[in-house]
Amino acid sequence: MYIHEVSLNETVLARLIDLSKDWAAENSCYGYRANDKSDIEGNRIFLAEDGDTVIGYLFGKVCRSEQMTSIMPEGTPYFEVEELYVVPERRSQGIGSKLFRYAEETVKSEAEYMVLSTATKNWRAVFHFYLDELDMTFWSARLFKRISEESQC
Repeated sequence: MYIHEVSLNETVLARLIDLSKDWAAENSCYGYRANDKSDIEGNRIFLAEDGDTVIGYLFGKVCRSEQMTSIMPEGTPYFEVEELYVVPERRSQGIGSKLFRYAEETVKSEAEYMVLSTATKNWRAVFHFYLDELDMTFWSARLFKRISEESQC
């Protein structure tokens, strides 16, 4: 397995879009939809490859904090992980951790924090992954409970 940062080109774009379609079909995240070019452009892209096959990806970008003073001073540079995905048959093999750690090492001269949000339906596994395995800190949560069959909004 080889993990590296790549530039966006038509081949990489097509593969990321195909993988995001697979992810959307899993129905594992609330509101997730397959990416298009505009979702990927402007991001740093990290791939995990086995031979010529992409088995996982992470993409995101360096931002400056705004209204995040509960965890970092205003204007602090951080890397926002937009997506981290590993193909189902290769999960639980450390690939996601390696992608995250590679991205972290690569951007640490530009950013002071790694930040991400998740809308996963499997929150126990995701929290274990990010909190226990990657040593992230819990910051915020938005929870919901349907109490009526009719929409209130």
